[in-house]
Amino acid sequence: MKKILSTLIIAVTFCTTAFSQTQSKGIEAGINIGYSSSTAISNNATNSTYKTGFNAGLSAENYFSDRWGLKVKVIYDQKGWKEGYITDYNGHLVFTDYNLDYVTVPVMANWHFGRTRNWYLNFGPYIGFLVNAKAPGANLDLKDYINSTDAGLALGIGIKFKIAEKTKLFIDYDAQAGATDIIKNNTGSSISLSRASFNVGLNF
Repeated sequence: MKKILSTLIIAVTFCTTAFSQTQSKGIEAGINIGYSSSTAISNNATNSTYKTGFNAGLSAENYFSDRWGLKVKVIYDQKGWKEGYITDYNGHLVFTDYNLDYVTVPVMANWHFGRTRNWYLNFGPYIGFLVNAKAPGANLDLKDYINSTDAGLALGIGIKFKIAEKTKLFIDYDAQAGATDIIKNNTGSSISLSRASFNVGLNF
């Protein structure tokens, strides 16, 4: 947890610095909150269903031109899935939800389009660091069963509205497709995470 807090403090410092450099360095900072839906993806059919959650993030984008930039985010992500099975400490098969919280870091190319460049499309890899892993129906801490990192591809599209001289409101949709198995020492079919989110935030 100390490492996670340190990461967030560094991210806040970075984005604060970015704010002060927006005019001279072409860097734009941002904050956002979002409502997300996630589930487990496997080669075999599973009984899992979508789980809803919230996320909150910080971002910084370095503009190379009026069309292209490099965007980095730090997001606290609530992921997981509902209606899964797990064996509890007593050896009983229990029907439960999987609540997995990550600090996710996407690094994406950001393409701005439209007459005023207020639309944007971004894409790139992400890595997620596991913070909490619970199975409330089984009263289990899942950290011993879930890999500490998750990685995959991120994709998003959104639009910005100027609301002040140096402030823009944005609304966007983003998705994450996991490319790694989240289960430790998995001998069965690989299980990855899929997550989509609608977000609203401010750029400075």
